[in-house]
Amino acid sequence: MESRTEPVRVLVVDDEQLVRMALRLVIDGEEDLTVVAEAADGDAAITAVDQHRPDVVLMDVRMPGRDGLAVTRELLARPSPPRVLMLTTFDSDDLVLGALRAGALGFVLKDTPPPQICHAVRTVADGRPALSPAATARVIAAATAPDSPHTRDLSREAARTKLSVLTERERETARAVADGLDNPEIAERLDISVATVKAHTSSLFAKLAVRNRVQIALLVHDAER
Repeated sequence: MESRTEPVRVLVVDDEQLVRMALRLVIDGEEDLTVVAEAADGDAAITAVDQHRPDVVLMDVRMPGRDGLAVTRELLARPSPPRVLMLTTFDSDDLVLGALRAGALGFVLKDTPPPQICHAVRTVADGRPALSPAATARVIAAATAPDSPHTRDLSREAARTKLSVLTERERETARAVADGLDNPEIAERLDISVATVKAHTSSLFAKLAVRNRVQIALLVHDAER
């Protein structure tokens, strides 16, 4: 976890003013979090990121014009992008899945209790995935559904080709990441040190060209479909 001396800077992006106001009240009520700007659509979100340099963007998935997925892809293609936490409802599984593939670190539902939203913002700010077990199950189900567009776009063979460059130990580490284990749990499963797990994970990021553990997990699930 990163050591911070300043509050986490948050940009709230949602097309509903009442939702933005509520999220600002929740986030600004925490000493270690602060909302630096709000945006009502994708274009305004891009402008706000350029102007305010937030640490975390709390991004609505469905918005007029460019949706949250398109904006997330644009932001995460930049050097040193902010971390993105998607804000959604369960009826947008496909878009959330696409955002996770693009590099978003997680998502929260709009009816999530305020303390859990703040916890998710802190988690993402530290570079760790923020995915509840129930929400993760829905996303994996969407990823593996026979009629999912992502199933068609990202073939099993392509995923297996990517994973084929890994050593046996790296593949075991990737499998453990896909199972949702943290570094100490992976170390225990594989009977290696936490430092070695970190080394394997860094190698996974480089060899698989991914930004975070969520993308590793999705790649493993693609390969095992």
